[in-house]
Amino acid sequence: MTRPAPGLADPAPPAGFIRTDKPAGATSHDVVSRYRRELGVKAGHAGTLDPFATGLLIVLLGAATRLQRYVIGLPKTYLATARLGWRSSTGDPDGELTETGRVPERLELPTGRIAQTVPMTSAVRVGGERLYRKAHRGERVDRPTRAVAVHRAELVEAGEGTATFLVECSSGTYVRTLVETLADAYCEKLRRIAIGPLRLPATAAAERVEPPPALVAHLAAIELDAADAERVRHGIRVPAPPGAGAGPLRLVHGGRLVAVARASGGMLRTEVVLP
Repeated sequence: MTRPAPGLADPAPPAGFIRTDKPAGATSHDVVSRYRRELGVKAGHAGTLDPFATGLLIVLLGAATRLQRYVIGLPKTYLATARLGWRSSTGDPDGELTETGRVPERLELPTGRIAQTVPMTSAVRVGGERLYRKAHRGERVDRPTRAVAVHRAELVEAGEGTATFLVECSSGTYVRTLVETLADAYCEKLRRIAIGPLRLPATAAAERVEPPPALVAHLAAIELDAADAERVRHGIRVPAPPGAGAGPLRLVHGGRLVAVARASGGMLRTEVVLP
């Protein structure tokens, strides 16, 4: 995808998102930077992937970057392949690998609400510095423990020394740490296939810039009339309809996304207003 040459008929920079298939070896930052250069627009993403991982990376463009908070916390779905009878210092193929030959008897991953210790290779900050930077210097520190939810962990294929699982989990779950619960195993391959209702395109040719409303289609919607839509665009609060929930709400008018808001004190308090 390339940006048109400069000219009088230049289209406006795109605002929306692209569901792209990140290749192994590239960082999420690498992918976002490529789109930023090619399209000449502000860009971000809605949830990082480790360099060894592949699959769905949602690249946010232009004004859609302001909607990141409503996507980044959605549940994730992965295909995770465990290499059995081996250990990795990082839980993935980028670490120091050791063959033990001890293959787990039961190929089951934990489900439900579980506690995970954040790995040293994560980007979580401890003492003001990201853990992976400390790990690169050989440091070891006390790491935080997080409660995560594994909704589903189904064995879908068992091969010679490998086992592949379909994992549906809450945001913030470290799948490679989940795989390490098999004991002598590490996550050899990890492919993200969905973020909430947004799934990986079937082919690279299917990648396209999608409009911002599709990014937050999972949020409950409130239809505004023309007058209220104009008020919201100018930062004026309007009454919340009866029964409006406490969570974020899409405010729409004429099929277009106007803003995302929350009901507070009987009024709609906007968090993001789209141009």
